[in-house]
Amino acid sequence: MALYDPFGRSINYLRLSVTDRCNLRCIYCMPAAGVHAIKHADVLSFEELLTVSRAAVAIGVEKIRVTGGEPLVRKGIIPFLAELATTPGLKRLVLTTNGILLPEMAAELRCAGVESLNISLDSLQPDTFDSITRGGNILKVFEGIKAAEEAGFKRIKINMVVIRGVNDHEVADFAALTLKRPYHVRFIEYMPTLRDDSWKARTISGSEILGKLALRYSLQAESKAAMDGPASYYRIAGAAGRVGVITPVSCHFCNECNRIRVTSTGIAKSCLFATETHDLKPYIHAGDDQALRDALRYVVTTKPEHHAIEERAQRNMTMPMSQVGG
Repeated sequence: MALYDPFGRSINYLRLSVTDRCNLRCIYCMPAAGVHAIKHADVLSFEELLTVSRAAVAIGVEKIRVTGGEPLVRKGIIPFLAELATTPGLKRLVLTTNGILLPEMAAELRCAGVESLNISLDSLQPDTFDSITRGGNILKVFEGIKAAEEAGFKRIKINMVVIRGVNDHEVADFAALTLKRPYHVRFIEYMPTLRDDSWKARTISGSEILGKLALRYSLQAESKAAMDGPASYYRIAGAAGRVGVITPVSCHFCNECNRIRVTSTGIAKSCLFATETHDLKPYIHAGDDQALRDALRYVVTTKPEHHAIEERAQRNMTMPMSQVGG
């Protein structure tokens, strides 16, 4: 069953947050003081998350990305993922993580049916990583990437949010990770999800990132695979992996957007920056599967043609990513 929004885009991808909790405090994800944790009673149970997921697949979703916060900090995540992977019609189950808990959990994730991993890593330098994450241990992330390879993950994506004056000098070093390993290293433009009057000065455009890479490497454009996300991909000549650029600010990819989002509290969003949301809990609690499916369809019908990053920034509307689902 194909699912289309009012602008003819095929919507086949759900980003599902399972928690707002995280074991890091990244500077672009949450304020220095942190955010008020959502009460456990307000977070959907795994059974309710499965209900939402299955309703989404029933109306046309084929790919689900489990996110947070940090999804691996939630107790019981492995059995949940194993159950989610058995959903009839679900073609791809993937997960985003900061990698801190991967050394202990990578093998279990693979056995549970997770196909691929997105690992957030914004610096290869311990001091810079510590500053961006406010105390994270980069060695655990490196160990986690190794554990994921050993567990048999064939598709490992490493996401770097590029921030001018913070980590932009490392772009070429990140690209070098793809030379001998089949990683997909993706460079993401910095977005104003928190109150930051200087966000434009911090943002480096995708074209500038590619320019930095071109100073060292010869890049060849590559086509996207089915159900790929918003990245435009390139390969360094002779490299085992690929580099990608995600440009939500300088060259929005809205015309290719294929996703909707559901937060850990059951709030559905048609776009990361959408102001209109839809609470799914009444339909979940009523046990009305048809109404839940209709509600998800309604979210798709309200999907805007373009995001509103600049408008939100001008109005100082904050959006801690840990609470929305990164």
